[in-house]
Amino acid sequence: MSHPQTYANHRRFEPMQHFVLIPILLITWIATIWQAIKHPNLPSIWLAILGFAILMVAIQVRVYALKVQDRVIRLEETLRMERVLPQDLKARIPELTVKQMVGLRFAADLELAERVREALDQNLSGEAIKKHIQIWRPDTFRV
Repeated sequence: MSHPQTYANHRRFEPMQHFVLIPILLITWIATIWQAIKHPNLPSIWLAILGFAILMVAIQVRVYALKVQDRVIRLEETLRMERVLPQDLKARIPELTVKQMVGLRFAADLELAERVREALDQNLSGEAIKKHIQIWRPDTFRV
């Protein structure tokens, strides 16, 4: 990245997925629906169903990648928290949700304990945690 990662710019678009694959498949599905309406027969209806199925496969692949990423983040953050947090907070690591851990991954080690305590005591969402972070720890290896 040419500029430091912050809350404002941390979201990432995958160009091939977001700007090529999904739009093409969505347009294809809409076109097959249009054809099925204009010429209602078994092949045109089947193509519309197939177009929808292919679009859903592309979306599902993205969802699976994000779920795997969340599992890896949970593992990485658990290991980091076991190393960095004070003893009283180490015992509370299992109370954190995956979304909270995903948000906490951006907190630098110096403020991690404070952010974890806030997350647990105030039941903060991952987004709310990210907004509270003072020292941003970039994550440039996201899927």
